[in-house]
Amino acid sequence: MPERETPRSSMLVMGVVNVTPDSFSDGGRWFDADAAIAHGLELVAEGADLVDVGGESTRPGAARVEPDEELRRVVPVIRELAARGIRVSVDTMRAATALAAVEVGAEIINDVSAGLADEAMARIAAETGAQYVAMHWRGHSDRMDSLADYADVAVEVRDELAARVDALLAAGVAPERLILDPGLGFSKRGEQNWQLLGRLDVLAGLGLPILVGASRKRFLGALLPDDAPVEHRDLPTAVVSVLSAQAGAWGVRVHDVRATRRALDVLGAWQSGRRG
Repeated sequence: MPERETPRSSMLVMGVVNVTPDSFSDGGRWFDADAAIAHGLELVAEGADLVDVGGESTRPGAARVEPDEELRRVVPVIRELAARGIRVSVDTMRAATALAAVEVGAEIINDVSAGLADEAMARIAAETGAQYVAMHWRGHSDRMDSLADYADVAVEVRDELAARVDALLAAGVAPERLILDPGLGFSKRGEQNWQLLGRLDVLAGLGLPILVGASRKRFLGALLPDDAPVEHRDLPTAVVSVLSAQAGAWGVRVHDVRATRRALDVLGAWQSGRRG
């Protein structure tokens, strides 16, 4: 008798494609458009539900990329992936890049600044009708580490995101198109990231879907030996993905889709067994 197929976790897995020469996570391996497209296809084959394409590094200390260069990097990749029927999001803080990406097939605008970096972003999100990820953000990469002062990080992140939600709704963004991201690693110290993850229910109190982006970040690296390569952070990332699913997250943004998908399959099997 064939085994019954284990139900897949309902949480979405967003695979990361960095079309950048200076990403902390992959060292520019996908900077060439053809390589980025091939990597996006590979992530989908490994189980990604959607692919997040970005052309500007947001690692601590990273310099901004010129607008035309960002467009040159991401538009061909998004166009080709979308043409192949893949759900694509664009990782950008610029309204012009977001608009160009949606015009060639992106379904989601993933804005790490929640509209604070470009005042036109809220209008573009409203006019295009794309889903919009609003991440908690206090400043650009060159100074964000100096902005990590909180009395209660979970409450303050919730309240600051609530203010962004109000602004986005006032600009005409439909509430059902909004997704929130606590901004792990952005103006957050290591222990603050863990406090946010341990209290995702505080952010969930806003009643909107939550995207968790912990993949390969410094606070996970702190659990490993000092000389461990960044890829060794994929195992703790997969564990965080499972815990995020249990906490009710809408999705996780990861570099190693295969590891997270396998971990989620274990969770699905466990839950299936519990249901009998």
